[in-house]
Amino acid sequence: MVKLENICKTFNAGTVNAKVALDHLNLELKEGDFVTVIGGNGAGKSTMLNALAGAFPVDAGSITIDGINVTGMPDYKRAKVLGRVFQDPMMGTNPHMMIEENLALAARRGQPRGLKWGISNDEREEYYQALKGLNLGLEERMKTKVGLLSGGQRQALTLLMATLKRPKVLLLDEHTAALDPKTAEKVLFMSDKVVSENNLTTLMVTHNMRDAIAHGNRLIMMDAGKVVVDISGEDKKKLTVPDLLELFSKASGNTEANDKMLL
Repeated sequence: MVKLENICKTFNAGTVNAKVALDHLNLELKEGDFVTVIGGNGAGKSTMLNALAGAFPVDAGSITIDGINVTGMPDYKRAKVLGRVFQDPMMGTNPHMMIEENLALAARRGQPRGLKWGISNDEREEYYQALKGLNLGLEERMKTKVGLLSGGQRQALTLLMATLKRPKVLLLDEHTAALDPKTAEKVLFMSDKVVSENNLTTLMVTHNMRDAIAHGNRLIMMDAGKVVVDISGEDKKKLTVPDLLELFSKASGNTEANDKMLL
């Protein structure tokens, strides 16, 4: 479903501030893979997701989604096949529009727009049922402006919007990092449920090793813009946090694990 071949990306190339973010990165995901991504700061995790989403052009290499080469395709054209939830709960929704209006925008992602009523009664019922599945009571607040919701509610809504049309690939970029532990747990539970029910091919970046172990069927660790550890199946189920810390130390050549990786 996803194939990244020899992806290279350097920021501020040719200057004293040059930073190699992705260094001949190679990664393949099968349909339905739920891959958690961990690594220290500057390992290239979010840069990889941004490259896949088309947020910026890569310097070299190719990106293929479901057999289609999207390397030179702008982000708005990839919107048909990609869903994304950001770290900041404020980024995935429009605060000045109602819940149902935000969902209507998500439902029309990648489609031509015309002059007609924004939301039909059938669509409103569809949104009602989808919101009901979140178990947050948002289905009774469809006329509420999104700016009045809590961070956790907005992130849950963003997750629903990102998966409303069953994208080929779902990108979760530390989407619970800005939430309190209890709310983060709820959003992660919803993420598992949505991914499982729709068999979505998913990449989830996280700094939390326990979450990386507990979720998904595969775990990759990045360092210096490359994948240095790739574990799946029964091997992943047996992993512990000390195991991961040891793997990180060996793969990166760093005997001191990044503090953030212990959170």
